[in-house]
Amino acid sequence: MKAISTALLVAGLISACSDLSQAQLSKVQVGYCAKTITSSAAPYAVAMKMGWFKEEGLDVTLVPLAGSSDCVKNVTTRAIPFAVAAMEPLAVARLQGVKAKIYYTAYQGNIFGLAVPADSPVQQITQLKGKRIGVIAMGGGVLVAKALLANAGLDPEKDVSFVVAGEGGQTAAVLRSKQVDALSQFDTQYALVENAGVKLRMLDNSAIERFPSNGFLALEETLSSRRREAIGLARGYAKGTMFALANPEAAVRIFYEVFPAQKPTGKDEGAALRDELKVLQARLPQLRLERGGVKRWGENSEKNYADYADFLLKWGVIKQKVNVKDLVTNELIDEINKFDESRIVAEAKAYRPH
Repeated sequence: MKAISTALLVAGLISACSDLSQAQLSKVQVGYCAKTITSSAAPYAVAMKMGWFKEEGLDVTLVPLAGSSDCVKNVTTRAIPFAVAAMEPLAVARLQGVKAKIYYTAYQGNIFGLAVPADSPVQQITQLKGKRIGVIAMGGGVLVAKALLANAGLDPEKDVSFVVAGEGGQTAAVLRSKQVDALSQFDTQYALVENAGVKLRMLDNSAIERFPSNGFLALEETLSSRRREAIGLARGYAKGTMFALANPEAAVRIFYEVFPAQKPTGKDEGAALRDELKVLQARLPQLRLERGGVKRWGENSEKNYADYADFLLKWGVIKQKVNVKDLVTNELIDEINKFDESRIVAEAKAYRPH
């Protein structure tokens, strides 16, 4: 009886310590700039599953939002402390006096671009004159499209119209019914549209492909007051990114385990895994360091950002020049990269689903 009582006491202490440990974690909300969470969130899922966020003292929650413009607004109003947002709405907000910066570039290559159905007669951007372009929301997709259209010699305010076309299967249905002629969305959304049965063809997006896309964004005051959380969040994400690059299939399986509601119903497991893997693989090339010509995870190439800001200014997306040092900071990058990369890669390659 005494042994049983001792065992119960020990179990109670372990449980209490576990509850206390959980209570001591800092709860951190992160803006996910799409309404539907897909396997592009695999780096978060892996960091959650492997306990890497917990090691940083964090309990991370993703907050789905309509797009990067909504993400920037929510960070600006302090509804959320962090978001992985695109640079275009940040540049616009910065000119309005918002003091926020990207402190970790998640996507070193540009994820955006114009696309049309594979059987569309449109072969080049100039042929979009008079067409309707489907976007997820009236935010980043519109800004990118306007720059690409202007770069091609069109007037984005007069020559095209923008229509909110939703995401994934909804976008595919809008395309099938000819409610839009083209899309200005991004890599993983295009993969979802193709998974829904509509083959796409990318137009010439070379004007922007070398520019960076989304990165961890926060108010300057947040980077000061919540520095530890900012570093831990990005470090966990960096580890998750390395894992996903080293073992994409395991990353997708973990994604479904961490976000079970995102696993499609009415589809066999093998087909679901193949489709989700296609979504993740659409994003992986933009996660690689060489896409931005950088050496450290999350490093912000000031030249790439400055060139992009100049491009947006040239084509009227922003109305005045923005100093690149007002858009990005590398102040936290050294600390974010303090982890054993070889260990993460080894864990990824050795990982087997339970």
